[in-house]
Amino acid sequence: MILDRVLRFLITAFLALAGGALFELASPLFARFLSTEIFNMEMGMFKITLVSFVCILLGAVVGGLIGWFLSPFFISKLKRFAVWVEQQLAKMPIHDVIAGAIGLIIGLILANLFSSAFVRIPVVGDYIPVIISIVLGYLGMYITIRKRKELTALFDFVPKAIREAMKARESKQAAEAEKAAEAAKAAAAAAVAAAATTQAQQDTQPVPQGAGYKLLDTSVIIDGRIADICDTGFIEGTILLPVFVLEELQHIADSADALKRTRGRRGLDILQRIRTDSRMKVEVTNKDYDDITEVDSKLVRLAQEVKGKVVTNDFNLNKVARLRGVEVLNINELSNAVKPVVIPGEHMTVTVVKNGKEPGQGVAYLDDGTMIVIENGHRHLGTTIDVEVTSALQTAAGRMIFAKPNA
Repeated sequence: MILDRVLRFLITAFLALAGGALFELASPLFARFLSTEIFNMEMGMFKITLVSFVCILLGAVVGGLIGWFLSPFFISKLKRFAVWVEQQLAKMPIHDVIAGAIGLIIGLILANLFSSAFVRIPVVGDYIPVIISIVLGYLGMYITIRKRKELTALFDFVPKAIREAMKARESKQAAEAEKAAEAAKAAAAAAVAAAATTQAQQDTQPVPQGAGYKLLDTSVIIDGRIADICDTGFIEGTILLPVFVLEELQHIADSADALKRTRGRRGLDILQRIRTDSRMKVEVTNKDYDDITEVDSKLVRLAQEVKGKVVTNDFNLNKVARLRGVEVLNINELSNAVKPVVIPGEHMTVTVVKNGKEPGQGVAYLDDGTMIVIENGHRHLGTTIDVEVTSALQTAAGRMIFAKPNA
């Protein structure tokens, strides 16, 4: 391992230096036996004699060899010592380790201060600081570990003061937030009360009567023909749009079904066209009836109160409104009224597009959507033929023409 090699090099180098130092101390003894002047002559470069240099070199070689061969033994002992220290540290809580380190530092600082007083003592002055450092370092570790809780309690006022300051700050912020929330709640309550008062005033305020109101239902708005009729000026008075009809249109426009969504948006576009492009006056009323769930029933009741007329193309609403004494303007009836009259025996050219309900029948349509039932027309399915009108049926729901192929 790289660590073993580094340790082996360091141990060898240390013992080589130690050997050189020891042999250098023994150089005067060798100088007595070697009286040759060349060995006792000082070397200018190192300011030592040749004997001392040879001793240092010899001692370094001997110490290095000893260190090289003994380094595996020292490395194994060092590893065991490291494992023992690690085990001892693992058994100690982290608080004790930190306290011991702090105590050791304090003990060494005190030892350094005391050691300066014993340095000048002859013979033992150089060794007393080492002993003092060991003793005070050990005492520092031992005392701080044993008295850790008491020492921590001495400085407990610092975190306590910090916690109290933070708690006071949080309490102040909470009080300010509570005041702001109460103010916002009061403002919201005032706004709701004002809105409720305004809504109540609007609900209780009677809708003016005698203005020739025309009330549009959802079906006639989506149909779209009402916009063209308004453009012609055949409808007089004011169009009254209840809020519950607008809400139903919006609900249809927001539907997940693509067809309903398209119809709802078409109805909103028709209303916008009536308000901006037609010569009709349009008013919106917030009048609503919480005790009624059906939009058509609400529309009929509102028409009764304002003495207005319901504009629709819904056959069922047409019947219900008339039964409750409300005048109805049916768009289908108007459309049928302006269609050209078809006389039995009249000839026309049509395209048979599908089979009829009865066997052998074919069905065709005029440009205005009028359905033509052709007797024995299934044989001409998909072709354009000349037919002769045999009869016509006119209803509030529309017109139906019966014909037969020309011979």
